[in-house]
Amino acid sequence: MNDISERDEDKDSISPRTSGDLHEEADGASFWGNVASAMGLRKARSRNGEASLSDTLEELAERTEEDDEPVSLHERSLFENIIALRDMTAEDVMIPRTDIVAVQKKITLSDLVNEMVTKAHSRLPVYGDTLDDIVGMVHIKDVLACHAAGREYRLSSLLRRVLFVSPAIRVLDLLSEMRLSRTHMALVVDEFGGIDGLITIEDLVEEIVGEIDDEHDVDQTPKLIRLSDGCFIADARYEIEDLEEKLGFGLLDEEEDEDIDTLGGLVFSLAGRVPARGELIEHPLGLQFEVLDADPRRVRRLRIHLHRPDPSDPSAPSLPEGENSQELPK
Repeated sequence: MNDISERDEDKDSISPRTSGDLHEEADGASFWGNVASAMGLRKARSRNGEASLSDTLEELAERTEEDDEPVSLHERSLFENIIALRDMTAEDVMIPRTDIVAVQKKITLSDLVNEMVTKAHSRLPVYGDTLDDIVGMVHIKDVLACHAAGREYRLSSLLRRVLFVSPAIRVLDLLSEMRLSRTHMALVVDEFGGIDGLITIEDLVEEIVGEIDDEHDVDQTPKLIRLSDGCFIADARYEIEDLEEKLGFGLLDEEEDEDIDTLGGLVFSLAGRVPARGELIEHPLGLQFEVLDADPRRVRRLRIHLHRPDPSDPSAPSLPEGENSQELPK
């Protein structure tokens, strides 16, 4: 007997219906209709009467400049975000495997509640022997309802279905699929069935309307802190492009430029592996990356020891004008 529940997600939580429908509803108030209405544009339709996502986006893009009615900055921002989603896939927005918070199906009630409270998640994927063996997800409301009713705790009876999707599925198609299946969670799987990442409805909505903060959210922006000795303390997720802007010179060659996005990725590339805590990784330009925090899978935090490139070296990168030999860019 299949214990996974077919119940819909709760109406008072973030849902695809409140964040934007991708298909026409009986009352005609679809997401695309609202976007078109807000901008004074009609909605494109395919032959069978359904709104075509690509056709609608193309029409909105073509007619926005022709429209005489003013478009607010907020409306334009939403529209531009939607346009940007056309080419985005699940792989672009997913939470990576290493950041997934999941529980084993044999977890006790007290441990499950503690995990949800400490990690501030109302939904958690549930796995069997390994993370690649996802059996469903559990919702905190089902757990509390079970406890309040005095029923015997059995996690298998509380499981809800999750979607399993390809990394290549387009974000807009995934949003539509999640709405139709009435689920808030999708697991991204690779060609061998392994779990690559996780996506929630909130992740997709935030791609359109921006970050949605609640009382449990903390600032998770990757930090770069300049110390008095001229070194930097940085999150490994800090963008290489932003660091290069701070330093005033490039850190990647042409081949690396397309493959490496973060400081952690650069250090991994330089070391050829995940370096251990305390290791010093040398950069060809003379910089040193000291690993302050890491686990066997990834680097988390680094100290950047800066050594100004020798100006007599013709291959040395140029630095910002006005910087003296003792002070680095701030």
